[in-house]
This record gives sequence, structure tokens and C-alpha cells, in this order.
Amino acid sequence: MPKTSIAAYVYGRVQGVGFRFATQQQANGLGLTGYAKNLDDGGVEVIACGEQQQIDQLLDWLRQGGPKHAKVDKLLTEPRAVAEYQGFGICH
Repeated sequence: MPKTSIAAYVYGRVQGVGFRFATQQQANGLGLTGYAKNLDDGGVEVIACGEQQQIDQLLDWLRQGGPKHAKVDKLLTEPRAVAEYQGFGICH
């Protein structure tokens, strides 16, 4: 299947609660590549590359609130050009 890529911007209580680490674990389990990165405005940017079905599963998990201590208030997505990443990382 062809690969696709998205950028997701997640807002709410998503910094300081293990959100990037949990997103990394979820994405790795789905076979996705990309990264999760804290933003200066308090949100988290998630870039995910892989098959659409797995990306949709990650987005569903994000919409449901992500990890236990997080609270997602808003999720914005946009398509991105497919890029090659080595696994799914956490950017600082």
C-alpha cells in the first residue's frame, strides 16, 4: 500500500504528562515513522508517516485523549509530503 504522511497538532494538557513518550510507543506499535515534538504554544506536533489505516488508528488514539494523564482539547491535522524517518522519535 502507498505511504502517506500527516502533521497533527494536539492541544490541551499534553506537555509534562508523558504525551510524547506515549505517542512514540503507540506509533511504534503501529509501524509508523516520524516524531513528536513539544511546541512553544503548549501543544505537541506529531508527524506520522505510514499506511493510512495505521495513521487513522493513531489519530483515533490522539482524539480519545492519548495517555492516561493527558487531556486533548483540540486536534488539528493536515497532509504532509511523505518523508523518510528512521523510526518514530521524540524531538526536544
